[in-house]
Amino acid sequence: MGFTEAIRSGFSNYVNFSGRAPRSEYWYWALFAFLVSIGADIIDFTLFQGGNTPISYIVSLALLLPGVAVSVRRLHDIDRTGWWLLIVFTIIGIFVLLYWDCVKGTTGPNRFGADPLGG
Repeated sequence: MGFTEAIRSGFSNYVNFSGRAPRSEYWYWALFAFLVSIGADIIDFTLFQGGNTPISYIVSLALLLPGVAVSVRRLHDIDRTGWWLLIVFTIIGIFVLLYWDCVKGTTGPNRFGADPLGG
């Protein structure tokens, strides 16, 4: 999955918490969110001289739900439920999720659907 296809998939499935997302979709979405956040910060700094940050807040809110959805689908790809996303609220959970986001997904179908890579 390419960059633009991953972004398109992220926005078209922004409330879809079922199915699976391959690593490429997750990481391209993370890159997109990072770049858009930097752009919003630059615009905020230019317009508001580092004071108020309304554009950054709007961008964060706009990317929150699609980001959670792609994260849940990524967990589904490694055959874990989306509830595992809640371990992000612990210190060690951040590292566990980061590791899981780097792991290859389940080959073939699993309980969350068909392999998104067709394997």
